[in-house]
Formats: sequence, C-alpha cells, structure tokens
Amino acid sequence: MVNRSLPQPSGNSNLLLSCQNLHLGYGGIANWKSVVKDLTFDVANGETLALVGESGSGKSTVAKSLVKLIPVKEGSIQLDGDEVAHLNSDDFAPYRKRIQLIFQDPWRALNPRVKVRELLEEPLDLHFPELDRPARREKVKSLLDSVHLEAASLDRYPSEFSGGQRQRILIARSLAVEPKLLVCDEPVSALDVSIQAQLLDLLAELKSSRDLTLLFISHDLAVVQQIADRVLVLKKGEAVEFKDSSELFRNPEHPYTKSLIEACPKW
Repeated sequence: MVNRSLPQPSGNSNLLLSCQNLHLGYGGIANWKSVVKDLTFDVANGETLALVGESGSGKSTVAKSLVKLIPVKEGSIQLDGDEVAHLNSDDFAPYRKRIQLIFQDPWRALNPRVKVRELLEEPLDLHFPELDRPARREKVKSLLDSVHLEAASLDRYPSEFSGGQRQRILIARSLAVEPKLLVCDEPVSALDVSIQAQLLDLLAELKSSRDLTLLFISHDLAVVQQIADRVLVLKKGEAVEFKDSSELFRNPEHPYTKSLIEACPKW
C-alpha cells in the first residue's frame, strides 16, 4: 500500500518539472554542509505545488538550485523532459526563459538606481533582441498592466513604491521572458495580510491568463491553503509529507505538519 504521507509522483504524464534524489548544500569537499537530502518531487503543467517548512528547512535552497544559483551535488532535475541539473551557466541559458525565480525581498532584487522601464527592458534586450524599440515599449507597458500598475510607473524608481508595488514590479520582470514555471520564494511573507491577499489573487490571475505553473515556497500554511494544489512539507532538508492540499489540511499525518498547521493564523 502506498504511503500517501511520503513524496509520490503526481501520476500526471504532463510534467513540467521532475526532481529526483536531490542532494543540495554549500561549501567544498572539506567543509560541505548538507541542506537538502534525497529530495524527490514533480510539478505538473498548470498546477501550483507548495513547498513548506520552517526557516532552515531547505526551501530556498531548492529554489536556488532550480535556477542555477547554487549547484546540485547529486540528483536529477528535468525541465520539460530535458536534464538540466548539472549544466553549466552557459548551457543553462536557453532554459532561463522557461523558469523564473521571484524573490522574497523585492528591494534587494531590484536595483534602486534604475527606473522601472529599464528594469523591465533588460530581460527583453537579453532574450528578445529582435524586438525593435516601439515593440519593446509596448511589451513593457503590457507587462506593467498585467500586474495592475499604471504606465506612469515606468519613469519612477523602485524606492518610490510600496513593498507590495515593488513585488508587482518584480513579478512583471519575471514575466518578461514568458516563462512556463514561476518559482515563488516567500513572495508575500514581508507584506501585510491585506496586501498578501491581493498578491495571491494576482498570482492566481496570472496563472490562469498566462497558463503558468507555480512552485510556491512558504513557511505560512495559511497562505499555502489559499493557493496550492499539492503540498510538500520539508523538515531539516527532508520530505516528511506530500499530499493534495485539501487532504493535507483535512488529515495531516506527520507530527511536524500538524504543528505547522496548528501554528498558522486563520484567515
């Protein structure tokens, strides 16, 4: 009998991302620090998978490994069926259009000395050099409109916006290359609850309108309950429970999952 509390494949042959037996960490041979151990999960096209756990559980390490910010020590990462785990930065470059990372802190992720227009044009210049200036300007306006910010925002600096607005700019920048998968690393944790709800609604809207797939990383199960189709629970770098979202909240099996649910605020 299958133990539904442990990571199981989705059973969907239409997989966008498949990670097998990932071992992740930091340092060299002599000072290696293991963070994630033997992690296996997949994400089907069009779904939202939440990766949850306390600080230090390895969630952000997984996110960074998917976009080559840290190397994979062991294991497999397949994106659209292509093995990418051990590609170097140059060989991975074509895949950056398929997968984008949204960081937790938009202030650190956005250059405060560069206007919004330039922030949005930069990925277009890199990945769509064939666009002429008028087409690029139209694309930038469309990106801003998709996250419900006015065109006048283009000539302002990130410091002139609220935290929620800066996160919208960061989302727009991620959408510029027309990705298939958004890896959202605690994208609402620094925001007020009311702004969190607005950003979650925006992500749901974008997922539907742009046919996106989401890997949503959070420590807050109250947020996860709003958005996830399936939930993978990490504890100290190891998966302890992996279920459909409704089933997990109705019938958590692992004591760690139960403690996370009991600790989260009720919306």
